[in-house]
Amino acid sequence: MSLKPYLAAIALSIAALTTQAAAETIKVGVSPGPHAEILEKVKPAAKAKGLDIEIVEFSDYVVPNAALDAGEIDANSFQHQPYLDNQIADRKFDLVSVATTVNFPLGIYSSKHKSWDEVPDGATIAIQNDPTNGGRALLLLRDKGIIKLKDGVGYKPTPVDIVENPKNLKIIELDAAQTPRSLADVDAAAINTNYAVDAGIEPTSAILREDPKGPYVNVIAVRTKDKDAPWVKELIAAYRTPEIKAFVNERFKGAVLPSW
Repeated sequence: MSLKPYLAAIALSIAALTTQAAAETIKVGVSPGPHAEILEKVKPAAKAKGLDIEIVEFSDYVVPNAALDAGEIDANSFQHQPYLDNQIADRKFDLVSVATTVNFPLGIYSSKHKSWDEVPDGATIAIQNDPTNGGRALLLLRDKGIIKLKDGVGYKPTPVDIVENPKNLKIIELDAAQTPRSLADVDAAAINTNYAVDAGIEPTSAILREDPKGPYVNVIAVRTKDKDAPWVKELIAAYRTPEIKAFVNERFKGAVLPSW
């Protein structure tokens, strides 16, 4: 009686156990919506590399970094680099970004003018009244050559940092959630993508828009001690693929843009 069939079966069992042992499960924190949807699409590719992703959704922007720093999750994907830098400075988190993902480009919209060239001198422009978003709007205007800001303003300039304003624009500050409603009363308004979508505004209709590879592109963050771990490389490789890029472009129709 040949032992070959039994030996083959044993070999297969050992191989299966080895594969199971090699598989690694990681918890990745995300915000609900696009970040969660994208990561769901990443899971199969990661699985093929022996990496099981457990998605953990957080409803605010503070807890995901605290949870990561505390070791409750292994990575997160919900924030841009300036926000992460600010959290690290304020809360002393030992975190680092390891890859860029997608951008939710800030846009300046108008219901009165079809292009920025039509916006007249002395126009009223609404921006957000918080430092991060309002500063982002001013940086967009600066990057498009519309205003000039003081040197060294970083990511949080305010209207008082404007040193040149050739069109004599009147900048007014509003709560970020109110900027879509202001369109009837102003010449143009800076509106975050999520608020634009909620208000039924097509993101691609913006008359000015951020570069998708600018400073506000979102990132994958991990604890600093894990940045060179093999699973981090596998996570990045599974995320930044042509297939995921195609999904983002098709699913979000320009409201979310891949950075790769």
